[in-house]
Amino acid sequence: MKPSCDRPTLVCMSDSILRLHAAVLTARSRDPAFSRTAKLLSEGMPKMAKKLAEEAVELGLEAVQGDRQRAILESADLIYNLVVLWSEIGIAPDDVWREIDRREQLYGIAEKLPKSRAADRARRIRPEAIVVAVTED
Repeated sequence: MKPSCDRPTLVCMSDSILRLHAAVLTARSRDPAFSRTAKLLSEGMPKMAKKLAEEAVELGLEAVQGDRQRAILESADLIYNLVVLWSEIGIAPDDVWREIDRREQLYGIAEKLPKSRAADRARRIRPEAIVVAVTED
């Protein structure tokens, strides 16, 4: 299968996410009766967070089962729901790319924040404020 663009894969993926983000922003003005994205946006942040969590769990399950093709499909669903959530809280893909670049400069490309900073950040979030139930629609 020929790639959808003739540039390096990461550039193409970044372009795809930018196009998806633009499409999600455009969907805000659409009728929820005719646009699944507009419907999801109209249902509010709790629904968006729930959908994101569901897709992450589904991806994890497919990975554990070793189903590569299903994991690819669930990955696309996860990215879509992530971009919808980003749009709701005013995050653009470039905001995330800048943070990834910042971390690469500090820790290397394949590293996360050190546990101490991640733990500090987690302590600022009240666990009781996060409620996600995975249910079938």
